[in-house]
Amino acid sequence: MKPPAPAHACAIVLVLLPLLAVLQTTRAQKNAIDIYSLTVDSRVSSRFAHTVITSRVVNRADSMQEATFQMELPKKAFITNFSMIIDGVMYPGNIKQKDAAQKQYSAAVARGESAGLVKATGRKMEQFQVSVSVAPSAKVTFELVYEELLKRRLGVYELLLKVQPRQLVKHLQMDIHIFEPQGISFLETESTFMTNELADALTISQNQTKAHIRFKPTLSQQQKSAEQQDTVVDGNLIIRYDVNRTLSGGSIQIENGYFVHYFAPEGLSMIPKNVIFVIDTSGSMMGKKIRQTREALIKILEDLRPEDHFNLISFSREATQWKPSLVPASTQNVEEAKKYANSIKAQGGTNINDAMLMAVQLLDTATREEQLPSGSVSLFLLLTDGDPTVGETNPTKIQKNVQEAIGGQYSLFCLGFGFDVSYAFLEKLALDNGGLARRIYEDSDSALQLQDFYQEVANPLLTAVTFEYPSNAVEEVTQDNFRLFFKGSEMVVAGKLRAQSPEVLSAIVSGQLPTENITFQMESQVAKQEEEFQKPKYIFHGFMERLWAYLTIHQLLERMVSVSDADKQALETQALGLSLNYSFVTPLTSMVVTKPEGQEQSQVAEKPVDNGVNFSKAGVSPLGGVHLRLLKEPPGFLNPSRYRYPFSNSYPRVPSGIASSSSGGPTTLDGYLDETMEETSPTAPPPAPIQAPTVILPLPGQSGDQLCVDIKLTPGPLLLLLSDPDQGLEVTGEYKMEKAQFSWIEVTFKNPQLQVHVSPEHVVVTRGRRSSEYKWKETLFVVMPGLTMTMDKAGLLLLSSPDKVTIGLLSWDGPGEGLRLLLRDTDRFSSHVDGILGRFYQGVLWGPPDTTDDSKRTLRARGFDFDATRELKLDYQEGTPGTEISCWSVAL
Repeated sequence: MKPPAPAHACAIVLVLLPLLAVLQTTRAQKNAIDIYSLTVDSRVSSRFAHTVITSRVVNRADSMQEATFQMELPKKAFITNFSMIIDGVMYPGNIKQKDAAQKQYSAAVARGESAGLVKATGRKMEQFQVSVSVAPSAKVTFELVYEELLKRRLGVYELLLKVQPRQLVKHLQMDIHIFEPQGISFLETESTFMTNELADALTISQNQTKAHIRFKPTLSQQQKSAEQQDTVVDGNLIIRYDVNRTLSGGSIQIENGYFVHYFAPEGLSMIPKNVIFVIDTSGSMMGKKIRQTREALIKILEDLRPEDHFNLISFSREATQWKPSLVPASTQNVEEAKKYANSIKAQGGTNINDAMLMAVQLLDTATREEQLPSGSVSLFLLLTDGDPTVGETNPTKIQKNVQEAIGGQYSLFCLGFGFDVSYAFLEKLALDNGGLARRIYEDSDSALQLQDFYQEVANPLLTAVTFEYPSNAVEEVTQDNFRLFFKGSEMVVAGKLRAQSPEVLSAIVSGQLPTENITFQMESQVAKQEEEFQKPKYIFHGFMERLWAYLTIHQLLERMVSVSDADKQALETQALGLSLNYSFVTPLTSMVVTKPEGQEQSQVAEKPVDNGVNFSKAGVSPLGGVHLRLLKEPPGFLNPSRYRYPFSNSYPRVPSGIASSSSGGPTTLDGYLDETMEETSPTAPPPAPIQAPTVILPLPGQSGDQLCVDIKLTPGPLLLLLSDPDQGLEVTGEYKMEKAQFSWIEVTFKNPQLQVHVSPEHVVVTRGRRSSEYKWKETLFVVMPGLTMTMDKAGLLLLSSPDKVTIGLLSWDGPGEGLRLLLRDTDRFSSHVDGILGRFYQGVLWGPPDTTDDSKRTLRARGFDFDATRELKLDYQEGTPGTEISCWSVAL
């Protein structure tokens, strides 16, 4: 039997993804293997995360059973240890050079054993799995350890734990300790399995420099119901945070003879950029890919600043440029470019070579003729979903042609759409030219992934950044020069202190702004820093040396992508030595897992590669894809002039005595619509199905009563529904009269800066420039400073705060399906609340019942009279199928 080619690589992933142990048993004896204890201990010291997962199981059956330990970890993490304790005997995993483990790997495959213990799963994860036979009543302890440097991306670090025990666990506990000497400026938790019943199991404590997040549910909290023994704990627990920053050169931290320098200064202005979008429109992009590309491109073009310059090149068999030269990102040019982007179609072959050379020539000409702003940054953004098939098709020649044409003047960022693309080819193309590569995964949020990556590189702050340290103080320093520094990112430099280093470690960071050079100076007291990291018990001591080794290995592996074969061998030797010395499972090492005698004697854990190619033999880079999300500029209050406001003071008053019909017909607005209401008999109304109103509002000052509002008449589709500047809240929506439903509703909070955009398809939450997509009816529980966001299985999304009005959003699939809005805690509105719905929370007065029909009254809001009719409506607030309620019905 021919062994499959082993796969090895790590991916650029900005999150930490442990999956709790999953133990599967036969259907005949469900839970015969019982997890009685499952713990995760993750300690993050200055961005370096050390995570230990421990699972203790017992075989409660009267026969031999197989226990499977399965977990997921981030592609960029390095496994550092795995061990099993069976009947009191420890069976460790041994990390060896890949070639040394190859014989055991091949022998296991030949015996039909599962030799590969790690495989790539999903966008960001790798799955580690080990199975072992367990005797009756015997206990087994599994322990897996891995480490990772959390990378700052779009202003935050993110730690994500995937929780999936698949059975009730008596002792289930996760502890996350974060220590950041710079001070924690922001902390947020998110979960896809938390419910209100589980909320008490999550505790969060934080002071200036440290945070502790604990999740410890009881058995009853884990249980779905009294009748069901299945667990509700199944999903993600995410921790996001950032640290305090200044205008200086960052923070130099020292521990145990090693230092790390974090650099991300505040207060710098954005450098103008010149960007050429090179878009693949070949036949393989047809359908969903090209639609999502158009959607993303239109959003990206909207984010260009007036001082930026840009152009577009679309290519299939031939390359076509939108304009003969780069143009300023004026309102007119951006609108024209959006129309062009919206018209691109997919057909033909894939001529990457000619498209890229055309793009380089455009920038060369613009630079030579001084058409671009002085000190601006020039870059290319290439998107393709396939290998070159037309023109020059040799990947090596294309890489050479592009590198020679660019000549180190510009940066190239490559996006590989789907899995048909040769990602290794694109990665080398990007790394050869000072950029990065990302894989775009084919999914409903592909457009958001494209926009997300663009946001990472859309805001350059510095160019030609270099770090300098006294040569008599440090040695073996990691990469200390960088082409570009982007807003929301962070540069990290680490190294060793020399034996006779000075008492104060100084650093000079220099970079270029558009019109001048800038220098940052930084000093750090060695003894004081050493002491700071020795005190706290929750710190993983010696972490800075391992951080240095981790960062060095990753940078060596990345450099191997672009160097000659002669230089590659020296880099590989150095990376291998560090991997073995620090017990890291990297693309150059393997971990051999031993088992008790009589079972599969050896299994080998190796690092998967994104393209499934052997790293050491093919010279493929260890870097892989990243999950990209829609990102926009920080949300602010929307300009009310953009939205139609049907009942502003400039419109005529609604005459009293004119009410909506019992069938929900349009209200007559004198001078606004020339319609009359159909006459109906008050004693015998025609039967009509009960409908869900557009909006249900709790009435102010009337306990338990509600106002059902239907939108029947608007002068335009964009509506300002609510605005309360004192609450820092605004709700807008687009209403389609022909469909009688909202196309979207958007809720914007000023503090915290947050925007929630819902459509019938999904929910997009934007925090600053970071966005996440969620599907309706998927459990969600987010706790951030000043706001809690929850969604239940019914699809009810609630945005709440102790001092704010609660906003509810729902994708209703009952009668009159569509998006729905609901409000709670409306007594918290200020006196400045406004909007077509907000007006019902300011000085509302009720007239007496109609003398002939007490089911009709006049409602006066902000000086305008509205006819209200008592009707039966379908209450959508608890989700489908809804319940009948009696409410006062008003048509707008």
